[in-house]
Amino acid sequence: MTTAQATLEAPARVARPGGKAPYLHQIDLFRLITFACVILIHVVGATNFAQDVGANAVETPLHFTREAFFALTGFVLVFQNRGRELRAGDFWRRRLPLVATPYLAWTMFFWAFSLVTGGQQPGSLEASMRLLLTDLVTGGAWYHLYFLLVTMQVYLLFPLLMKLLRATAGKHKWLLLGSGLLQVGVVAFMTYQPLGVSYETITHLYATILPYQFYTLFGALVAMHFETVHAWVGRHRLLLGGALLAVLAGTEWYYLRTVHSGTFPQVASDPFQPYLIPWFLTVIAAIYAFTTWWSARRTEGGRGARLVSWAANRSFSIFLVHPFALAVLGPVIPHVADHFGAPWLSVIIYFATIALTIAMVEVLRRLPGSRALTGRPRLRLAKVAA
Repeated sequence: MTTAQATLEAPARVARPGGKAPYLHQIDLFRLITFACVILIHVVGATNFAQDVGANAVETPLHFTREAFFALTGFVLVFQNRGRELRAGDFWRRRLPLVATPYLAWTMFFWAFSLVTGGQQPGSLEASMRLLLTDLVTGGAWYHLYFLLVTMQVYLLFPLLMKLLRATAGKHKWLLLGSGLLQVGVVAFMTYQPLGVSYETITHLYATILPYQFYTLFGALVAMHFETVHAWVGRHRLLLGGALLAVLAGTEWYYLRTVHSGTFPQVASDPFQPYLIPWFLTVIAAIYAFTTWWSARRTEGGRGARLVSWAANRSFSIFLVHPFALAVLGPVIPHVADHFGAPWLSVIIYFATIALTIAMVEVLRRLPGSRALTGRPRLRLAKVAA
């Protein structure tokens, strides 16, 4: 193996003091790519009709974002804790407020926003309070808040997951296989709604950990076997790139075939369709392969590295804020559509949403309630100057 090959295949990480897990720069770019796709799928949905076959064809592969996030969550948690003793109480006190506080703040904000704009009209104060309580329990105040609710479930179960991973050492492939079979059963249940099961029951399942347990475990097991998996990915980047294109083509073919057989486009592209599981796994692996390739070539202090680091630092904040930015742009969408039409409408609104979101985040990060509104500590003026 040459020196160049060894550098390429070595884990791109930086040692950290105090026995902490090393910093993986590829994770920053992985997070950034995934968040960019989250905004894109929301913009495509907001700028096209639900029955648009082409728009749903674009959305179908973009549904990987939720699965990628939970795989990333499982990976990061295990990678940080695999070499040390985990105390459940300390872990919960440290982790849960980071998500619970923004969840409460944005749930109440969007609940009030819906009342003011007429999105929700419960009719009385008592009904409004019941609606708020329902939103807090179900994550239904706005379409992205379920992610925070499920993340809190992952945090609550994580100490048990670590015990399971350690107790099943040497048998992890069987653990993943069992989780995969459960995953197929869960999404089939959600897609092909059995008789006697209400639609309301099905729709509430997306805010539980059940539809994401396989991807969380997948990320956790990758972290447990990080060195082996990372080396394999480094040797098979071309294979993963080819698999990405092949599986994407097969996914789109199946979507179009389903639509042409009479299924409503939005149903055919539903993120819990069982046929999407191979695509989700392939795209997660391919993005990681690309980010490791980038990380091995990044220049410390270079413009690209600084941009990725800056964006990764704000990624969670951008996730929290971007639906509101898109809602603010809502009245503009018809006027842009009149002048440009598809697909330029989606392109223009996409970049406008990103720009407005970043502007909002930069303001919110400097307010006293920054941690609740952005999930990140407040930026002091001295720190900004530095």
